[in-house]
Amino acid sequence: QVQLVESGGGLVQPGGSLRLSCAASGRIFSMYRMGWYRQGPGKQRELVATITRAGSTNYADSVKGRFTISRDNARNTMYLQMNNLKPEDTAVYYCSLEITAYSPPYWGQGTQVTVSS
Repeated sequence: QVQLVESGGGLVQPGGSLRLSCAASGRIFSMYRMGWYRQGPGKQRELVATITRAGSTNYADSVKGRFTISRDNARNTMYLQMNNLKPEDTAVYYCSLEITAYSPPYWGQGTQVTVSS
């Protein structure tokens, strides 16, 4: 079993920054890809960014240039640095982990990010 625990969410003013963390534990023998997704009020869950074990990254157009995804393979931890936050970034942010390209993802419990003045 795999456990994912997110942290770092909170309330921030527009233009501010936050750094989210996702710590993975459990029966992890390999890791194909990790990612951040978010679900805003009344919206469907959407991709924010992903990163493979090799370090290849992918971002949603809405966050390019503002968010940076990174990971520490040795610590099984992933990060999301969010800069220049906007009210539309308000959402619950979820961490995901895929052991292989063909297996369903594991999900964390989510962390709330609220951008408001």
